[in-house]
Amino acid sequence: MVKKKSFKIIWDRNALDDFKEILTFLSKQSTLAPKIVKDGILSRLNVISTNALICERDKLKDNSDKDFRAFVIYSYRITYQIKSENLEIRILRIRHTSREPLGY
Repeated sequence: MVKKKSFKIIWDRNALDDFKEILTFLSKQSTLAPKIVKDGILSRLNVISTNALICERDKLKDNSDKDFRAFVIYSYRITYQIKSENLEIRILRIRHTSREPLGY
């Protein structure tokens, strides 16, 4: 049996700050929402850490580089970059899907 490589998840400072801000905002709306959203996102990232290519290419990226991927969960879009040489997945952005995307 072939063992899959496990990638280390690295959060970009801005993405981590945005994630914390989202959870703080949700905590003002509900006691359960922050836990549900946090657990859902972290669970999906855990799956991605063993199968980095599972999500679609990031169609909002100016050039559709295969190393930039994105997924949506609970109306939040998480963008990540695969750094195969370092076995890292870098979380670049997290934003609500109703917000206007920024170029990057």
